[in-house]
Amino acid sequence: MLLLRGTGASHFCYVVRKAPKAQFVGFGLEVGSEAELNALVRLPGASEAKPSALPGGGYVVQLEDPSGFRVDAIWGQAPAAALPHRLPLAFNSVDAPVRINGTQRPPGSAPEIIRLGHVVLELADYQDTCAWYTRHFGFIPSDVQVLPDGSPAVAFMRLDLGDKPADHHTLALAQTFAPKYSHSAYELVDADAVGMGQRVLRENGWKHAWGIGRHILGSQIFDYWQDPWGDKHEHYCDGDLFTSEAPTGIHAVSREAMAQWGPTMPGSFTKPKLTLASIAALIANLRRSPDVTLSRLRALLKIFA
Repeated sequence: MLLLRGTGASHFCYVVRKAPKAQFVGFGLEVGSEAELNALVRLPGASEAKPSALPGGGYVVQLEDPSGFRVDAIWGQAPAAALPHRLPLAFNSVDAPVRINGTQRPPGSAPEIIRLGHVVLELADYQDTCAWYTRHFGFIPSDVQVLPDGSPAVAFMRLDLGDKPADHHTLALAQTFAPKYSHSAYELVDADAVGMGQRVLRENGWKHAWGIGRHILGSQIFDYWQDPWGDKHEHYCDGDLFTSEAPTGIHAVSREAMAQWGPTMPGSFTKPKLTLASIAALIANLRRSPDVTLSRLRALLKIFA
């Protein structure tokens, strides 16, 4: 097992286990109390609360969402000691210069990951899965993108922390014809770190997916890269923070709506791999899932293909 961490007060943000084939399995969510953890034990298919064998300890309940992704609910994990990271570089704006008789020299090395920021999943059972995360983990929608007929296609979900600011989205869920991991996103300290990450990854032969740009929904400066198996990972900085008072935004879904500036999202970013397994999933879900219809798939294909 390989555990990777950022500089934040978490023992790990990425867990890799050796397996016969490469596959995204799921992710973890921390709950606020033992009572909340015990309530999750009563869900269909949930495991008992067991001591975690991973660093930090605590207790874990293993769940499966309606789309088949594993979710580990964790309570009581001891925080790790935060690691040092460089401060954001001083920025000379036209109205407030702060760097006089000095130069700007970001470190010419791989940037420091601060933390895991969010996970994005593609779903066939879109409505049931959105409702499951809302009901059992307290997610609320920051922004929803809709198809021309008004039906939801993408939900950017944040944690309801009351007056405490929360990331614009910790989880984003998108309609498609079969469940699939889209990407996970890792926060960096500033835009120079994002740019230096691109340079280092490109020089070391990694495959670029999309960026650099700034998102419209969430406002992050982003850059996406693929791992050797084609899964996407995002470096980002400067994301929005909302309290529970912020209303939900409703927007038309489109390729152009994904970024304020930077390159338009390429078709390869959302194009599904057509394999025998994916074709079989498409046929099965057209028959089974109320969210997978030919009209919705045509609309999504027209927008993103």
